[in-house]
Amino acid sequence: MFDPDIAPSGTLLGLLQRGRGDGTLHALAAPRAEALAALHHCVLHDPRRDWQVENRSLYYARLHLDLDGGLDELEQHLFHVDDLLDTAEERTGLALAVLGHLASYGRTDALLLLRRYAISGANWAWALDELALRDDDAGLLGIGESILARFPGTPAGEAALAAAVRDAFEPRPWRLWADERQSPSTAARVLAAGEQGSFDRWQRQLRPTGPRPGWSVREVLDWAQEGLALHPTQLRHVPATRCLTAVAGPEDRLEIIQAAASGPEAARATALRYLAEHHDPQALDLIEAAAADPAELVAEAAVTAFERMRSTAALERARGWIHRADALGGAAAGMLACRGAAYDSALVLGALRRTVRAEGPDAAVLWELVQGAGRLSIGCAAPVLRHIYRETSSSQLRGRTARALAATDPSFAAGFAVECLWDCEETTRELAAHHATTADARVVEQLRRLAADPAEEAEVQTAVRSRFGPEASSAG
Repeated sequence: MFDPDIAPSGTLLGLLQRGRGDGTLHALAAPRAEALAALHHCVLHDPRRDWQVENRSLYYARLHLDLDGGLDELEQHLFHVDDLLDTAEERTGLALAVLGHLASYGRTDALLLLRRYAISGANWAWALDELALRDDDAGLLGIGESILARFPGTPAGEAALAAAVRDAFEPRPWRLWADERQSPSTAARVLAAGEQGSFDRWQRQLRPTGPRPGWSVREVLDWAQEGLALHPTQLRHVPATRCLTAVAGPEDRLEIIQAAASGPEAARATALRYLAEHHDPQALDLIEAAAADPAELVAEAAVTAFERMRSTAALERARGWIHRADALGGAAAGMLACRGAAYDSALVLGALRRTVRAEGPDAAVLWELVQGAGRLSIGCAAPVLRHIYRETSSSQLRGRTARALAATDPSFAAGFAVECLWDCEETTRELAAHHATTADARVVEQLRRLAADPAEEAEVQTAVRSRFGPEASSAG
């Protein structure tokens, strides 16, 4: 994850970067050149806080089609000299995914650009995955020899080819190139690479590392601690906790408590997680002490251990800790939001307001607090939820906020739900399809478009059909 530069939420660029439905609506109303410039900025400078979780590619591809945009800017970006220097997936991944969607909509120029990049680009594997989903057999067979030419016929080259075949996200191209009838020039190498990849996987299974059954509690704790001395550092406290569960008995409780109270960092983190998962009576006191420890590993492990607890005692302690200003206070707020009762609404609302004031609309604990506001139907949370919806740069958090607004804000159906039909996240579009008022002509038109779009998710289309089916309510 990284923190991109995000424009203010009231600007066209800021709306498009956030993936909001209003971004599309404003872009279609703006001068075409201005809209295309903002769109290209987003595609070429990925605005997502976490590009592996948030969706933007279909959202940008649809707008690209609506604006009848060309591909010159994307081509220059993909084949820029930086492609040789910066080979990280996130530099070109969004542009390639947008091209993939454009190809699925029938843009032949996008398909040809993907083929060119798969042959010569640094992020060729991503381009090949897009082609695997969109290209026909003839197109894939046509680039097979060029792809294999990336791998020299040396031991290192063959090992790299075996890894590429083994780790391919979409195996369809490799299966075509392994078919002697369809691709005789590539079949022998690809088949051999596939066999080598299977052998490598089998070998890794024969060489497991880590604790073995029969280790003592002390040996497991020592193994966790030894990981910190390695280069690069190995954080082993999570797997060590599982091992501790396998080897520890009631007679080991005092040793584990001692490790949680005063052991070295990784051993202490392991013991804290173990005691929390087993609901030990001493766990909460040990967690409270460890949360203030200057060692980051210990403090984070204490907070994580508390977050994983599901006991009534943990919930009671959360009510006392929610006013803390540290990470443990945030974890307590999240626990009450997710598991608290109706009488905890005031505490959750207070934590929601404090968090937005102190940390802004992208604070990590807002995910739970927003969900809790909706779960507890805290009506007076609607104003702060609207603020989070507008300002957060996370499309995933905005989707959660929209769901909370649907449960707390009577104006949601005629307000934010309308723009959510154009949102970048399919779960948000699905929510909007259930709630948006059909009194707005734009809503009916967009619902029909989503129902007819083959690129739309099945869950969204099911929600759309529920609005037009015989069982649909007549009260838009």
